[in-house]
Amino acid sequence: MPADLAEKTDRYEALLADALAAAEPVAPEGTPLADATAEYEEMARSYLEDGRHFREHDDPVNALAAFSYGHAWLDAGARIGLFDVPTEGHLFTE
Repeated sequence: MPADLAEKTDRYEALLADALAAAEPVAPEGTPLADATAEYEEMARSYLEDGRHFREHDDPVNALAAFSYGHAWLDAGARIGLFDVPTEGHLFTE
């Protein structure tokens, strides 16, 4: 059975928003890692905003792509240790 685009877009938007709320930067201020952390977080937030813009303009395919890309940035940052994230649940890969 094919995926429901509206449901999947809703789910990925919520996943990204929840992951952004849960991710805590851990790099010391004033270090190159802090700069990288800020960049990863900004990319995730920008893709969340972009996805919402696409949804408002009836473009669910690009909205889903933006939410997915945003989560990928945040998840990658968590994997390399820029963010402290919950280890239980579905917000981040293990």
